[in-house]
Amino acid sequence: MSLTPKSFLFLFLSLLLLLLFPLSATSSSIQKLLQNHGLPGGLFPENVKSFDLDQNGHLEVHLDGPCMAKYETRVHFDSVVRANLSYGGLVGLQGLSQEELFLWFPVKGIIVSDPSSGLILFDIGLAHKQLSRSLFEDPPVCKPQGAQLEDFGRKMGFAVLR
Repeated sequence: MSLTPKSFLFLFLSLLLLLLFPLSATSSSIQKLLQNHGLPGGLFPENVKSFDLDQNGHLEVHLDGPCMAKYETRVHFDSVVRANLSYGGLVGLQGLSQEELFLWFPVKGIIVSDPSSGLILFDIGLAHKQLSRSLFEDPPVCKPQGAQLEDFGRKMGFAVLR
């Protein structure tokens, strides 16, 4: 079987499109966006479907669905997370909660005020929590809420019924 000029052109264009627009472009592009704004790239989980950023800095991140991830503590992402993006910060956050002492608090902002410190600040309204920036370099695995409960049940020795 030989390649005709038409089939060669189709193959060449297909490969070129794959190189220019890889299948995981959304996840890596949100990482690059955050890094370009002085934030670690792993603030959002790997299951980002899409995101929008307008000229005023309003960021809207769409996930596959609500899910739970773990950095130092557990965090809950809604299916849509909104924030105002500026250099070194996500402020006015909506759609992200963090567990502290068995209670869930909405995360109001994430700020990197001094990049050389290696710390990132989580504003949970009542308090500010400083965490190591290295926890947020890679996107976390974010599991649907039911999967978290199933994992917990298995660890406790319970059978999971469907």
